[in-house]
Amino acid sequence: MKYYILAGEASGDLHGSNLMKALIKEDVNSDIRFWGGDLMQGVGGTLVKHYKERAFMGFIEVIMNISKIFKLIAFCKEDIKNFNPDVIVFIDNSGFNLRIAKWAKSEGFRTNYYISPQVWASRAKRVESIKRDIDAMYVILPFVKPFYEKYNYKVHFVGHPLIDAISNRNQVDDTEFRKEYNLSNKPIIALLPGSRKQEIKKMLLVMLSLVDDFRDYQFIIAGAPSQEFSFYKQFIKTDNVKFISNKTYDLLSISHAALVTSGTATLETALFKVPQVVCYKGSSISYHIAKRIITLKFISLVNLVMDKEVVTELIQNDFNKKQLKKELEAILNSENREKMFEDYYELEKTLGGKGASENTAKLIFDSLVQRIE
Repeated sequence: MKYYILAGEASGDLHGSNLMKALIKEDVNSDIRFWGGDLMQGVGGTLVKHYKERAFMGFIEVIMNISKIFKLIAFCKEDIKNFNPDVIVFIDNSGFNLRIAKWAKSEGFRTNYYISPQVWASRAKRVESIKRDIDAMYVILPFVKPFYEKYNYKVHFVGHPLIDAISNRNQVDDTEFRKEYNLSNKPIIALLPGSRKQEIKKMLLVMLSLVDDFRDYQFIIAGAPSQEFSFYKQFIKTDNVKFISNKTYDLLSISHAALVTSGTATLETALFKVPQVVCYKGSSISYHIAKRIITLKFISLVNLVMDKEVVTELIQNDFNKKQLKKELEAILNSENREKMFEDYYELEKTLGGKGASENTAKLIFDSLVQRIE
């Protein structure tokens, strides 16, 4: 079978790579063409466009790059037509993918979606267009399935792929890791400031303001694969701050606490059982627009899945040095840590265990075989 996969950002690349591995195992004759990143490229198939070419963040940046985005959409449509896949698999990245899906469905292509757009967070009316344009939806968060059912749209809950990604990794030796990166023996506070330059800058300016107040800890910036060290270098002013690129899982596995930008990283941090403070600050315009369309009481996936405040969220003006220092001190307190650990273990159970990529690949392949039969 011929598969055309559309993934964006580092998380889409991760989940896309694991799905590709599962598809190749399920379908030995698979021919995969994709938009993604280095991890997907490492699996095989043909890379069309790297996600770095379309990493636009927020309403303002999208508007500024609208011409480039439209050219990418046109190119994508033409490339799909030339490849003529048996199925197109969209992974998250709704702004781009839903536009392609509408066109693809009208052209008669089979459309599958892995990792649902966040219609449960805002603009629920998009469910109607998803029902129209997507033949099969595979969701990774347990509360999303009943959400869609309210709109008479049957979807598949396949479990969360992060559980597989984390459980399948090699264990890290704390001593060897510290030696390799010339780290002190101090407990580590990991800083996960996001993946795009705008958000990294906003996050790090506040996160690093705490360094002098926590001299007994080693702060380490987790570098995103999409950014070079030269960009991060401007923020590092002291020996108590280190930088490690593209080793976030290894870093989390030996961290004592973490300050994390809202997104997939909050869930990853929780699955590594690292106490965290969730942070987010966007441009004033983007924030006020988002505030009017997002209907959720939480922004972190940890709190959303558990439907309660497991981790503290510091959003926009609350994300400042005073508040962040207070919350970091709180998660370093042993009593607070114990409660968070208990919630983390419950979170992992709720996410449904291992096998998300395999479950999804089997459902996709079986549906194609049924069509042929």
